[in-house]
Amino acid sequence: MAGQSQYQLFETAAGVAAIGWSGAAVTALRLPAPAASETERALRRRLPDAARAEPPAHIAAVIDAAIHYFDGKQVEFFAVPIDLGEQPSFFVGVYDHVRTLRWGETTTYGAVARRLGVGPEQSRTVGQAMAANPLPLIIPCHRVMAAGGMIGGFSAPGGALSKAHMLRLEGVALAPVQQGFDF
Repeated sequence: MAGQSQYQLFETAAGVAAIGWSGAAVTALRLPAPAASETERALRRRLPDAARAEPPAHIAAVIDAAIHYFDGKQVEFFAVPIDLGEQPSFFVGVYDHVRTLRWGETTTYGAVARRLGVGPEQSRTVGQAMAANPLPLIIPCHRVMAAGGMIGGFSAPGGALSKAHMLRLEGVALAPVQQGFDF
């Protein structure tokens, strides 16, 4: 990530989110959390030396798109310039593929692995890439699910419930969650 990193917090219908950038590229995005302090702390783990700043027009446009997304409006982030920083090459391949998924389109960890030419044993590595995704929403990791239509993990605030909320915003029908057994 070249240049001075900057960031801004912003309100969405789902809580307070944050975006980080350097020059023209988005370098970090934190999905909404209930408290601004939680969001800012999460962003600073990725960008510890970033300065809070008013976003330039191209970053303000990404913020507006994220706000619209959480209002339930169909938004895509394909054209947003990004800078992933240092990443393992396999993770970069995962991110490149997942970034092509459109609104309401889902896939599985195993399908991503197969798409990248590796076996299903690499599904866990795909999951690790999703958990480490520095740009959720722009790289829509919420659209990658476990086998059998199950939600799978999600490391953003709210965990799998947030993932389910985002998928429902996009009109994705989800399998019912087993609550437990009554013996």
